[in-house]
Amino acid sequence: MKLSEKDPADNKESDLVKKKLYIKAFYNATWERKHGHPIDANTLTLLWSVTVSIFAIGGLVGTLLVKLIGKFLGRKYTLLVNNGFAISAALLMACSLPAGTLEMLIVGRFIMGVDGGIALSALPMYLSEISPKEIRGSLGQVTAIFICIGVFTGQLLGLPELLGKESTWPYLFGVIAIPALVQLVSLPFLPESPRYLLFEKHDQAGAEKAFRTFLGKEDVSRELEEVLAEGRVQRHIQLVSVLELLRTPSARWQLITVVVTMGCYQLCGLNAIWFYTNSIFGKAGIPPEKIPYITLSTGGIETVAAVVSGLVIERLGRRPLLIGGFGLMTLFFGILTVTLTLQDHAPWIPYLSIVCILAIIASFCSGPGGIPFILTGEFFQQSQRPAAFIVAGTVNWLSNFMVGLLFPFIQKSLDTYCFLVFATICFAGAVYLYFVLPETKNRTYAEISQAFAKRNKAHPSEEKMDSAVTDDKTNGRPETDSSSTLDNYVKNRIV
Repeated sequence: MKLSEKDPADNKESDLVKKKLYIKAFYNATWERKHGHPIDANTLTLLWSVTVSIFAIGGLVGTLLVKLIGKFLGRKYTLLVNNGFAISAALLMACSLPAGTLEMLIVGRFIMGVDGGIALSALPMYLSEISPKEIRGSLGQVTAIFICIGVFTGQLLGLPELLGKESTWPYLFGVIAIPALVQLVSLPFLPESPRYLLFEKHDQAGAEKAFRTFLGKEDVSRELEEVLAEGRVQRHIQLVSVLELLRTPSARWQLITVVVTMGCYQLCGLNAIWFYTNSIFGKAGIPPEKIPYITLSTGGIETVAAVVSGLVIERLGRRPLLIGGFGLMTLFFGILTVTLTLQDHAPWIPYLSIVCILAIIASFCSGPGGIPFILTGEFFQQSQRPAAFIVAGTVNWLSNFMVGLLFPFIQKSLDTYCFLVFATICFAGAVYLYFVLPETKNRTYAEISQAFAKRNKAHPSEEKMDSAVTDDKTNGRPETDSSSTLDNYVKNRIV
C-alpha cells in the first residue's frame, strides 16, 4: 500500500493547526492579489472548510468508481492507474504556493481523496484475494500498517527542521508522489488476483500461474480446489450491483456487520484525540516548541500496535482484536474524561491523560484500525465483493465527512465530555460484534458464508442454485454446472 493513501492532514488535528495558519495566510495573500482587498473572515472560513471536507467527498467518488474501473482493469491495474491520481494531486498541491493559485490546492485535495477512495477498496480486495486463508488476516493488516507508517512519516517530515515551515509546507503534500512512483515501478512485476482471473476472466492458466508466483511452489492444486469450492456455490458468476446485494437475503447480516464496523471505525473518536493532544501535552508541562517532537510518539505507537496486530491476528483471530479494541477504547475514553475534568487538581493527572491518549491510539490500531477492511473482503463471495466494498467505502467516507462536520459543534457544546459520546459508540460496536460477528480466522469464503447462513435464514448455495435454475428455464437452456470444467481441470492437474 502506498503511504499516500492516507491523507497527510487527515485526522491529525495537532499537526493541522500549523498548516491551517500557513494555508489561511496563503489564501488571504492570493485573494488580496487577485481582488485588491483582503479576504473577509466568513469567506476564509468557507474556503478552509471546503479544503478540509473535499478530501472525504473525493474519497466517496473514488469508492463509487472502483467497481467500474475494476471490472475492466482488474485489481492490479486499478491500483496502477490509481497512481495517476496520486501523482496529479501531489503536483497540484506542491505547485499551488509557487503558482499563487488556491484552487490548485483544493482540486489537489479532491483528487487525493479520489486516490484514497479507490485504494482503500481495491487494495484490501486484492490482498484478500491473493492470500491463503492461513495468512489472510496478517496480509490484510498490511493496509493498516502502511497507513500508520504514512502518518508517522507525515509527522516526521512536518517537523520545523524539515518541511514544517511556511515556505515549504506545499512540498509536504508533494511527498505523496514518491510512494506512488515506487508502486508504479514495482507493482507490474506482481500477478493479477488469481480469483479475478479464474472467476471473472475465466483464465485458468493465468490463475494457476498467479498462484504459483504468490505461493512460491509448483503444486497449487489445493489452493485451486479451495477457490473452486466457492465457484460451486456461485453458479454462473456475474458481478452483482449494490442494489442486488442489498436485496440478497444470504448477505444481509454480512452487510449490516460491515456497516457497523465501518461506521464505528470513523465515529470511534480518534479525531477528538488529535484535537486535544496539544493542550494535554501543554498541561503536562511540555514546552510548546517541543510538542511536535512528543507528538511523534503517537505515530510510533500507531505503527507498533498495527504491526503487533498483524503478527498475532492469525493466532488470536479477528473477534478478540476487534471487540477487545473497541472495549479498551471505551474504558480509556471514560478514564480520559475523568482526568481531563480533574487535570487542574494535581500535577500528575495530565500525565495520566497522556497515557490514556496513547492507550486509545494503540487500542484502535490493534484491531478497529484495520480489521474492518479485512472483514469486508472475507464476508462476501467473488460476485458480491466489489459491490460490498462500495457499500463499505460509502459508509466510511460519509462517516468521515460527518465527523468533520459535526465534531466542532460536539466539542463546543460538551467540551471534554464529548469523549463520552465516542465511548458510547465504541461500547455499542463491541456489544454488537460480540453477539453477531463469527470468527473468520483460517476459514474459506464458503465456510464464512455458511457461518452467517443461520442468522440470514438463507443458504447461499441454495439461493444461487435456485436463481440459476430459474434463469436456465426462463431462457430455455439446460441446467449446467458452470464449475464443472474448472473441476475437471483441477482433477487433471492432480492426476
